[in-house]
Amino acid sequence: MTTEQETVAPETTEATAARPRNSERNAADGGRTVESGSQAVLALDNVSYSYTKGGKKVIHGLSHAFEAGKVHAITGPSGAGKTTVLSLLSGLTSPTEGRILYKGADLRQTDRYDFRSHDVGVIFQSFNLLPSLTVEENIILSMDASGKSFERPKPEIVRGLLAKVRLAEEYANERILHLSGGEQQRVAIARALSYGPDVIIADEPTGNLDLDTQDDIMRIFRDLAHDEGKCVIIVTHSPDVARQSDEVFELAPLNRR
Repeated sequence: MTTEQETVAPETTEATAARPRNSERNAADGGRTVESGSQAVLALDNVSYSYTKGGKKVIHGLSHAFEAGKVHAITGPSGAGKTTVLSLLSGLTSPTEGRILYKGADLRQTDRYDFRSHDVGVIFQSFNLLPSLTVEENIILSMDASGKSFERPKPEIVRGLLAKVRLAEEYANERILHLSGGEQQRVAIARALSYGPDVIIADEPTGNLDLDTQDDIMRIFRDLAHDEGKCVIIVTHSPDVARQSDEVFELAPLNRR
C-alpha cells in the first residue's frame, strides 16, 4: 500500500481517473464509464469537479462503481480530492461534469434532500453529535429529521442500534460529553444507521482511535456490509483500514499545470 505523500498540496493538485487497487474482491476499473444499468448501488460516472465555473478542476474524469455488500476504502495523498468525492457521493454537491448514479438514477434528476435523509448515512470525522443531549436523543433526532415512519417505538430501535455497534443499552441515557472518542464514534455509526440507509459513508472514522478500537470499528463496518448487504464507503489515510476493506479506490493527483 502506498503511503500518503504530504508534499502534495491541496491547492496545486487535482485528481484524474483514480487508480483502483485490486483486493481479493477486485476493484472496479476507475477509468471505465459506468452504465446506467450497472448493479452498483452508487457510482461515479466520468465525474469532474471545480469550485468555480471554468476554474481549475479538483477531480477529473473519475468513474467507479460502489457495490452493496462490500467495504470500499477511498485513499490518496492530500489534495487528491477525497473530501470532494465524499461530498459528491453523499449528495452534498453536484459534479461540474459527469454523473453521480444511485441505483442507476442520476442524482441531478432526483430529490437530493430525500437521498441524503433516506438513502445515505454519513459519519463525520468530528462526529457532529450534540454534546448536551443523550445518546438516545441524538439518534432519535436523526430519525425525526428523516421524516420516515417506523414500525417499532424509537427507543426500542435505538437500543437495537446500540447493540449493533457494541454498546450496552445503558448508554442510551448517557450524555455525549461523558463519552470517549471511541464511544462517540459508535454512536455516530448508530445515528447514521437509524433510518435504514443502503449506503454508509464515513470520513476518517478511525483517525483518532487506538488500534484495538480501530479494528473493532472496522469489524462493525464489515458486518454491516457482509451480513446486512450495505454499501460501506470509507475515506481514509490509514493503510491498515485500507487493508481491512474489500476494495481500495486510490485517487491519483496530477502535478500543477
